[in-house]
Amino acid sequence: MLSQLPTFTDPRILVGPETCDDAAVYQLTEDLAVVQSVDYITPVVDDPYTCGAVAAANSLSDIYAMGARPIFALNLVGFPVGKLPLKVLSLILQGGADKVREAGASIVGGHSIDDPEPKYGLVVTGLVHPKKIVTNARARVGDDLILTKPLGIGIITTGIKREQVGRETVDQTVQIMTTLNRAAAEAMVEVGANACTDVTGFGLLGHLHEMTSGSGVGARISLKAVPVLPEAWRLVKEGICPGGTKRNRQAIEGQVRWAPEISEDAQLVLCDAQTSGGLLIAVPKDKSARLVKRLQAGKTPAAARVGEIVADGGQIEVIP
Repeated sequence: MLSQLPTFTDPRILVGPETCDDAAVYQLTEDLAVVQSVDYITPVVDDPYTCGAVAAANSLSDIYAMGARPIFALNLVGFPVGKLPLKVLSLILQGGADKVREAGASIVGGHSIDDPEPKYGLVVTGLVHPKKIVTNARARVGDDLILTKPLGIGIITTGIKREQVGRETVDQTVQIMTTLNRAAAEAMVEVGANACTDVTGFGLLGHLHEMTSGSGVGARISLKAVPVLPEAWRLVKEGICPGGTKRNRQAIEGQVRWAPEISEDAQLVLCDAQTSGGLLIAVPKDKSARLVKRLQAGKTPAAARVGEIVADGGQIEVIP
């Protein structure tokens, strides 16, 4: 479908849609480029304030994945006027505002529509030096792959909606979703990563496939190395899994070589559609240990080396 749209050749567009990157980058001066992205979601938990915070963290993540610093944002709101109290909307916006403030940015306006289903997100604008952009299309053979947050968020939020998840797991999942990728991005930039993407709606393998395709490389993922929220294994075994996760699994058919030991449940977990997931970072092997140590000492204790970039254009291998 996107191939039918017109293309733009402005030389100041440093990152456009060609590589399925997380945000667009437009050069303003020799030393300054603007980074912009938009994202919004439907509620994943019942509490309105938490919904706003999760949605904002999710939107900000695209800017962090590019190695950029967010400076301001615009609200995007869909709300069923007359069907829910306006206090609910007020709490959603407050949650978003507090999370943007935590990021060191400001909300300067927005737009809303009357919508049967609540939706909230942000248009986020950031800044980066043109020579310090981190894209998903520069992974190199031999790079280690580092994941900064555990998988299973989509499966668990589906379990929450079905009232199949306990309070402790809900609190743990909310804490993960509301954690900004700011510290992870700062560590990535300081250590010197080759490529990065955030792991959101397409799941770990879907976003990794965008990275391998854009970079002209392959990847190998080790299942046992991937951090996963424990409750996700129980839920997926019981058949609780979001439709988006199942579609992700279908979409990568033919792009992934599964070792015989990788179960159907494990395949779904690796394709689980995340909300405000972590960063997937391709970093030179000699910098990998330093990056993981820095991440684990900060706000991403689950960060782990989950695989490596290999010379197998576009293909992903998953081993036990």
